[in-house]
Amino acid sequence: MVSERMKGLGTARSVIRELFEYGKIRAAEVGAENVYDFSLGNPSVPAPDAVNETAIRLLTEQPNLIHAYTSAQGAVDARERFAESLNRRFGTHYSASRLYVTVGAAASLCCVFHGLTCPGDEFIVFAPYFPEYNVFIEGAGAKMVLIPPEVESFQIDFDAFERSVNEHTKGVVINTPNNPSGVVYSRATLERLAAILTEKSRTYGHPIYLVSDEPYREIVYSGVEVPWVPSVYRDTILCYSFSKSLSLPGERIGYVLVPEDITDAEEVYAAVGRDKVFGISPAGNNQNNYNSLYCDVEKWLTTPGYVDYICPQVYFGFNNSVKPYKSTAKEFNDMISQSGVKLYVGLASYKIGDAQQGGAEWAGSTDMMARQVDCARDAAHYSGFALYRYDSLWNPDGSVASAVKKEIRNLRDIM
Repeated sequence: MVSERMKGLGTARSVIRELFEYGKIRAAEVGAENVYDFSLGNPSVPAPDAVNETAIRLLTEQPNLIHAYTSAQGAVDARERFAESLNRRFGTHYSASRLYVTVGAAASLCCVFHGLTCPGDEFIVFAPYFPEYNVFIEGAGAKMVLIPPEVESFQIDFDAFERSVNEHTKGVVINTPNNPSGVVYSRATLERLAAILTEKSRTYGHPIYLVSDEPYREIVYSGVEVPWVPSVYRDTILCYSFSKSLSLPGERIGYVLVPEDITDAEEVYAAVGRDKVFGISPAGNNQNNYNSLYCDVEKWLTTPGYVDYICPQVYFGFNNSVKPYKSTAKEFNDMISQSGVKLYVGLASYKIGDAQQGGAEWAGSTDMMARQVDCARDAAHYSGFALYRYDSLWNPDGSVASAVKKEIRNLRDIM
């Protein structure tokens, strides 16, 4: 069984893709120089030399890191560079913590729509528009409301727009410079749009976010102003891609910007990006991690922006002769040097009451989990615990069922 709604979206033919495929067929028939392809936005100029030079240098100097995981929000040094660039060009004061790196602008938009959408929500889109918007919006469970263009100038038809805004409107999507028309919304257009959104937000008692899709921001003629949208309307969330500005569509690099002064900024950022965290769950014996599993846990925990949390598998009792629980939990806590990294302690619920699994210490105890949680709470970075395995608590073997029931009761008592 699959979602019929998503199957319908996934099997619908993309006009842009069909044009692209047809263009390749015609190029083979009459020669590529005789085909003008207006389908996909593949750049007609190569990436700047600095891009290739930097890629080669990183591959040479940092061969291990270049292909490694980063933090869920994206490498902090990259986000800092993005923020510095925006601040320099637009007179803003953004920090890396306001940015979330994505796999191109499409992923940025998907993150935003999924992060904002509640049941019954609608997003308004202005024609002409990138047809994938419909897939992104409906895929997030919202409804797309389409506004026909003002055909004389391809600016916004404000009469039609105002009639379409209602209590279900969660956001409005703009794409300026626009794909496919190439039109740039004027400052006057954006200011009028901002005034209406401010009034409607007040009327309906909730913010109406402006989602600004800007992969073509730098692709304009000299003398054409492309206003910085967040400076015109406060509740703007910006989606960007380097596919066009640096001729890198295949690299799929983009970001979401959630300015700190938008309404419910922290909640929006959490919904769009921060709830997608990256963590590690190493074995409890760190010597084995390094020597046998080739996991440099200490390096991961001391590298800025690398992990959001660690959940070591501290599956030992207090009296373990090799890795006693208390000192082992402290060892992992003390390795954390980066602010914001959380410690979740992994506990061996599968050993409860089982001498064969855990030895005499586990066989005779009915409050091991409670004591271990209570002990871990003294750690500075402690944020919670995880139990392995789930079925050992809720579907235990008959021989340990009584001990497990008492463990659960004692664990609940300290929560």
